[in-house]
Amino acid sequence: MHRFIEGVFSQIWPMIVVCSIMMIVLRIAYLCKTKQKVVIHHEIFMFIFVIYMMCLFYVVTFQDIDGKGISTFNIIPFKEMFRYPIGSSLFFKNVVGNSLMFVPFGFFTAYLLRKTRLHWILLITLIVSLSIELLQTQIGRVFDIDDVLLNLIGGAIGYGVFAIGYHFSSK
Repeated sequence: MHRFIEGVFSQIWPMIVVCSIMMIVLRIAYLCKTKQKVVIHHEIFMFIFVIYMMCLFYVVTFQDIDGKGISTFNIIPFKEMFRYPIGSSLFFKNVVGNSLMFVPFGFFTAYLLRKTRLHWILLITLIVSLSIELLQTQIGRVFDIDDVLLNLIGGAIGYGVFAIGYHFSSK
């Protein structure tokens, strides 16, 4: 997993740097113009969220493209999820990777919506995940309902992490 994350960052670090500079300059200009109070932890969270979204975009659009433009659909739940032996590196990459990839999404969505209920986080995660899977069919990747299910699990875990953190920070 560590090598995968390194690989993603090694591919997109120039985009992260340029977009980060633009985002920071625009945000500072906006805050100065509107004379809004700066909440440092909120600004840091938003910055991390944008970097996460850039990485997610890269992973779901530029990884493992077959180049043939032909895609297939898997609409049978759990079919692909258990195609690989449990504990194997391919199982870990598919099952754990798809879940972990959406943990930050669930966390940041709950943060941005200010501790909304789990069903809203799951609905938003479902819409985003389905959109990604449908987009992937247009770029030579496969639509897989298992990915949607695993993304939902990741979003729920992210919401849970946020809810626990929110509970302890409010005390």
